[in-house]
Amino acid sequence: MAKELLSLDNGTICSSWNYSDTRLATGSIDGTLSIFDLRDSTSSTSNSLRSTFKTKVREGNIVKIVWLLPEYGDAVACISADGIVSLLEEIVEDSKPLQWKLCKTFGSSASKVLDVQFGISLSRLKMVAAYSDGHVRVFELLDPLELTNWQLQAEFQNVIESVSSFGKALSLSASISLNPQKGGSQESSFLVGFNSNTPELNSSKVWEFDQAHQRWLPVAELALSEDKGDQVYAVAWAPNIGRPYEIIAVATHKGLSIWHLGLNPDHTGRLSVERVALLSGHEGAVWQMEWDMSGMTLATTGDDGMVRLWQSNLNGVWHQQAAFEPTS
Repeated sequence: MAKELLSLDNGTICSSWNYSDTRLATGSIDGTLSIFDLRDSTSSTSNSLRSTFKTKVREGNIVKIVWLLPEYGDAVACISADGIVSLLEEIVEDSKPLQWKLCKTFGSSASKVLDVQFGISLSRLKMVAAYSDGHVRVFELLDPLELTNWQLQAEFQNVIESVSSFGKALSLSASISLNPQKGGSQESSFLVGFNSNTPELNSSKVWEFDQAHQRWLPVAELALSEDKGDQVYAVAWAPNIGRPYEIIAVATHKGLSIWHLGLNPDHTGRLSVERVALLSGHEGAVWQMEWDMSGMTLATTGDDGMVRLWQSNLNGVWHQQAAFEPTS
């Protein structure tokens, strides 16, 4: 039987687990960041989350929280409804309570941040950010001990043809997912899709860094020809435990698409793509997706408030494995 670990306040609208040390960060409609801890509750009778810290990040909603990689300390990025990313780091001082301090902010009222993700490539921490004007910016942390010291490495629009140019784009949301396999001594690759008024920006594209020319290049587009203008709500790149291809999930208003992405580029540098499933089940849009550690089960949720689990059978046919209704 499932056990309740925590009952969240009505004003809570987003949350994020730190799996490395069993902590939960939540954001509320009044801009409050809360940290809950399970590390000191080890007995069977007290195995529940307790609040360890609360702080007001900004006025207005916190719409998303992302933990930084544990190698870079205890830190979170909070995206507010005004499009500003606030990077906060936990400070531990002898005999003093834990505190979180603001290290850095990204974004502006003219160009709001819609999503951020963190990864390591060439032994440096990278932050990939998608903005409301359809641009993607990649930042690099120059000093691993100083989370205030970031440098812009690249900026580009989410389009296949680099010569393409568009007017002022307006994006309501964006979704980024980094390749779980790449990193460390390798350059990372990532996937990004937009929900914007500019069709060319929307379709999910895989970006890789070209060392020879020192620039990011699109190596795959995950959309059929008739679907390339569809707004993308969420993307999720599955961990790979030995498959000869990658698996990626993309959610649009047409449903949940499962894609196979080839590992070996052709003579043009592009990777092969194949849509192997188009799934329906959610009543309304899918807004959030997450794979399990094996990359075999996908969890999704959306407008209908349901959590659904998806798997493929031994014949490679995808189906809904389970569905969970919200409790009140």
